[in-house]
Amino acid sequence: MNKKTLVIGASENPQRYSNLAIHLLKDNGVEVEAIGLKKGEVRGVSFNSELKHFPNIDTVTLYVGPKNQPMYYDYLLNVIKPKRIVFNPGTENEELMELAKEKGIESEVACTLVLLRTKQY
Repeated sequence: MNKKTLVIGASENPQRYSNLAIHLLKDNGVEVEAIGLKKGEVRGVSFNSELKHFPNIDTVTLYVGPKNQPMYYDYLLNVIKPKRIVFNPGTENEELMELAKEKGIESEVACTLVLLRTKQY
């Protein structure tokens, strides 16, 4: 199941869902890259706010709300070009879903934690 995943909205705070997702992704053998609002590290995954090119990303899982997503549009659609974007609860964004669809990128409104726990990731 080694689908390389980019977590956007990563946080060192263990109460944040993005933090839990990194742990669960790693527990499931998924290679993880991450971007956060500030510099940090979770389970050996270092991150900061820099929009670096990460090659071979299968899935992007979002943990930033719709009002903060436009700054990532070009980066996601034209640099990362994942196979799918998972819109976790509270991150749903029809505009980004439509733009992704135009680029042939699947959008899934789901919870990464639930997908992993139910082996649907």
